[in-house]
Amino acid sequence: MEKLNIRTEQQGEMNKKEEKKDDFSLEKVPVEGRTMGWMSIMNVTLGVATAMLFIQMGSLMAISFGAVNALIAEIYATVVAGVVGIGICYYAAKSGLNVNLMARGGGFGYFGASITSLIYALNFIMYCAIEGSIMAAAVHEYISFVPIWGLMIFFGLIVIPLNWFGIKQLDKLQKWSMPLFILLLGTGFFIVLNRSTFEGSVWTYLPEGGEVGGASLLACIGIMNGLVGIMALLVSDYARFIKKEEFKIGVFAVGFIPQLVCFLLMGMIGIWFGVQMGEENPGVFFVQILGIGGALFTILTQLRINITNLYSSSLSLANFFENVFKFKPGRNFWVVFTSIAAIILMLGGVMDHLGSLLTFQGVFLLSWAAVLLCDAFVVKRLLKIGPKYFEHRQEYLYAWNPVGVVSLIAASVIGSLAAFGYMGVFLQNVAAFFAAVIAFVLTMLLAIVTKGKYYSKKTADDIVSDEYIA
Repeated sequence: MEKLNIRTEQQGEMNKKEEKKDDFSLEKVPVEGRTMGWMSIMNVTLGVATAMLFIQMGSLMAISFGAVNALIAEIYATVVAGVVGIGICYYAAKSGLNVNLMARGGGFGYFGASITSLIYALNFIMYCAIEGSIMAAAVHEYISFVPIWGLMIFFGLIVIPLNWFGIKQLDKLQKWSMPLFILLLGTGFFIVLNRSTFEGSVWTYLPEGGEVGGASLLACIGIMNGLVGIMALLVSDYARFIKKEEFKIGVFAVGFIPQLVCFLLMGMIGIWFGVQMGEENPGVFFVQILGIGGALFTILTQLRINITNLYSSSLSLANFFENVFKFKPGRNFWVVFTSIAAIILMLGGVMDHLGSLLTFQGVFLLSWAAVLLCDAFVVKRLLKIGPKYFEHRQEYLYAWNPVGVVSLIAASVIGSLAAFGYMGVFLQNVAAFFAAVIAFVLTMLLAIVTKGKYYSKKTADDIVSDEYIA
């Protein structure tokens, strides 16, 4: 019996080590490593999709600009993020690469892709800080004698052990937490339905002096544009593990359903609660509704997203520092680094600059997605320029490829100028979409002008035809 226990413990340790190796932060997921079912992968991504931030955006738009405008903007975001998400998911599952690795052979070059990896990682660090701040505020609302800075440090550190063993651990955590999430949310609905003093229809609510359409709708679309890029790109970190035999259903489910949940479903929940409660912060109104249960609901929801934020940030940072400095301490080092950086941002008041941060993020990320999709679908498939596959290995790549680098920088600069109001009200509110169109067109033009010269030093002979995208 003692030998059996020792063997079982050894097997458990081996399994944990194997899970840590299976992160593939710097490498393509090989065919034999693509072993996860689409339901498990979608379950992980739903941890992000059910974040309080998406509820808060629904509440904020409804209270500020009216429920109809908020709902139209949520539908717009669902469609845009869904289309981009399915495209990114298709190429991730096909190639076994996430967007960081895809960018290397997708128009940026080996070092050029480092730009995107670093900014992508910084976005996730920012999200960790935002979600951690929401958690700290919710708990502080209930137990105000605990200083909020102490809560920020606590919630910044608690996600480290929850992220230690990679994607399989994330799947387990999301599975057990989803039923509790649904139970607490349902309880909140039931209580508000029976106690609400709001009169009239939630879905026709307009603030005083508000209008349906016009500037109010554009403002809501502008808010949504700050979020669509991150969700569409994030799925690539997980879609590359989809089983080959579940490719079609996996691409659709992982690419579209999280977008449907985070924008349409969570947005509608935010609109409903926000109008009923007259409050835009879900960390506040769930505590008002459920008491300690509301604090628990907020903590659960935010932990579900922050473990995935930490995972994606650690992959991107590992990619960047390996590319630029040949520094490879392992993904777990970057998990700790991300957590500490997020705590510093929380203590520095990241929520005070949320609007500007989301504006730049929306422009940059949607532009990046546009470059990758244009490179795959137009440049490689239709124009037959460059390799038929995404190459990620340094020995096959040039350091810089002007096709992606110039397109992204130009689109991000022009889009940011538009977003901050230098090109009129209309372009200010559709700046991310405007930047994505610029990036898409420039990628196509630069690929034609350079004739694909900077895509690959030499052609690889070890890429199987199933991984060809053209």
